[in-house]
Amino acid sequence: MSTPRVVEILSHLVRINSVNPAYGGPGEGELGGWVRSFFAARGIGVREQEVWPGRDNIVACLPGRDRARRVILEAHLDTVSVQGMTIAPFEPRIADGRLYGRGACDTKGGLAAMMHAVAGVRADGLVPPCDVWLAAVVDEEFSFRGVTRLCEGLTAQAAIVAEPTSLRAVVASKGVLRWRIRVQGKAAHSGKPHLGINAINHMARVILALEDDHHRLAGKLHRLLGPATCNVGVIHGGVQVNFVPDDCVIEVDRRLLPGEKPAAVLAHYQSLIAALQARHATLQAIMEPPMLTDEPLETAVESEVVRLATTLLAERGLDGEPCGVPFGSDASKLSRQGVPSIVFGPGSIDQAHGAVEYVDLAEVETAAAFYRDFILRFQ
Repeated sequence: MSTPRVVEILSHLVRINSVNPAYGGPGEGELGGWVRSFFAARGIGVREQEVWPGRDNIVACLPGRDRARRVILEAHLDTVSVQGMTIAPFEPRIADGRLYGRGACDTKGGLAAMMHAVAGVRADGLVPPCDVWLAAVVDEEFSFRGVTRLCEGLTAQAAIVAEPTSLRAVVASKGVLRWRIRVQGKAAHSGKPHLGINAINHMARVILALEDDHHRLAGKLHRLLGPATCNVGVIHGGVQVNFVPDDCVIEVDRRLLPGEKPAAVLAHYQSLIAALQARHATLQAIMEPPMLTDEPLETAVESEVVRLATTLLAERGLDGEPCGVPFGSDASKLSRQGVPSIVFGPGSIDQAHGAVEYVDLAEVETAAAFYRDFILRFQ
């Protein structure tokens, strides 16, 4: 069976709604079934890894000459919500060399390019130097459960994770730590506020302390990633305007640099809160357990996965200099498993999750050629 053009594969992927259930979507089941059928129809072995009932990782396996070695191509099946989009999310439209639709950039463009590369190698009767796994995984956009399942017992010599990197080889990315801080006060009538303890007022002190502490982060720079950051993204407090509020909660997003450990970072913020409480006797603040923890990625530029990637990019006249990005991906989980990993794919992160999401089709074509050459040349 011939290999469809990469734009045809991408169009099929975009037509299928795979919004993560955490964002009100149906999940990845239908899309995973289509990917499974695509490879099975071409004589490529494919298996399922159940993550939750109806939500499976799809792993296509292309045997290589050395069955003891393995290269992983990994991309996620799920997308974010379509809320706020100003284009039809599941009707792929091509205009000005771009394909529009939810997931076109993040990250169905990369998945389509990987599928085209693997299917093309098979169709041409070529045998790569080592086994190639294409893993299409679930739940990257919410809690990383798909890649966590993939990593169970996994060994491999290299991994490329598809994300929109504008065809740059990404070797470093920030980690993320998210948690809630809750301030408890005492309710009272707003006509006699002195009888209560205003949780919102005390939370304002916490937020200002976080802002002051944020300036400290600017003094420590990573050569590819810049400074760590801290952002208060959500706040809830109070019941109605004529109550003294007895509860206020914020959600904090802290981006981690390589070398920073989540436990140590949390301990720092706990000490910051303890210092505030020592100065304000009625301030009661509790740090809740983390909602999300993802450690940073930093892959040695001397590793074979990076050296080959930079060589292939230079051969195409592209920028082969390894770089870093502020967003996270599945690559950090593969790296922690001991698999040297990079992030590489078509499209710009600026278009990911957008009201008008698109990917440049020339970049998708280039990515497909890059993935093909990589799996044929990695030793």
